[in-house]
Amino acid sequence: MEELAQNFDILIQQFSDNLGQSMTAIGLLIIIESLLSVDNAAVLATMVKDLPEQQRDKALKYGIWGAYFFRGLAMIFAAFLIQIWWLKPLGGFYLLYLVYDYWKGKQTEETDDDILDKNSNWLYRATVGSLGNFWATVALVELMDMTFSIDNVLAAVAYVEKFPDPLKYFLVCLGVFIGILAMRFVAQWFVKLMSKYTFLETSAFVVIGILGVKLLFSTFTHFYPCSELSVFVEGSLECNRVNNIQSHGTHEISNGDIITSILTLSIFFVPILTSILFNYPKKSVSETE
Repeated sequence: MEELAQNFDILIQQFSDNLGQSMTAIGLLIIIESLLSVDNAAVLATMVKDLPEQQRDKALKYGIWGAYFFRGLAMIFAAFLIQIWWLKPLGGFYLLYLVYDYWKGKQTEETDDDILDKNSNWLYRATVGSLGNFWATVALVELMDMTFSIDNVLAAVAYVEKFPDPLKYFLVCLGVFIGILAMRFVAQWFVKLMSKYTFLETSAFVVIGILGVKLLFSTFTHFYPCSELSVFVEGSLECNRVNNIQSHGTHEISNGDIITSILTLSIFFVPILTSILFNYPKKSVSETE
């Protein structure tokens, strides 16, 4: 108890000594997490879209608790997770599999399989019999939460690397956990948009594919961290770590995150704008009748 109180005093002192930088870091971390939450939310919205309307928000509500839990674990084991480089490409493979499964359903004449085929997912098949459709869907949402947690937390940890302990972990916790709230509300918003503009379902899977490619690209940055392409997309942190170069100042927001967020927003909102202005693509039947 005495040690905990001592660490708390150290935290308060470090925060007051670095007040300006700490407040700036918190604000930027929230921005980073909110940007990352855009593509995360698109995936989660797609997962719950086939549920009855009254169950969608409930599934996302349980999903947010899972996000807190998995991000908490990711922060505790951040130093360990950084060493397991293949976790991010593994998540990328899974997201690309979802895109392939959706595309495969679109090639058939039936329309029942045009949405995400959760029955082809091993976790859904293993849980739907005993838990039912709702809880099996929640389990899928939690699986996605786990995938996103690794990527988001490592990005946040990298950003505050220059701050001393325990201030560093306090900043990450605050920024990441506020970002989770942003993801929940953005996901709810996407669900409503996808109900009104049915063509956004295809947009969502384009975003999922882009996110999958981004996660897969971490394989290249792992083996070639100092290449110009790796530094441009992921930043210089990994290259500095490999060459034992001490980073100075806060870590830059990676171009990869910025590009992914801009593409996500464009893929969603350009079709909505053209639909409003030119009625192309058309809204759902219920909206146009």
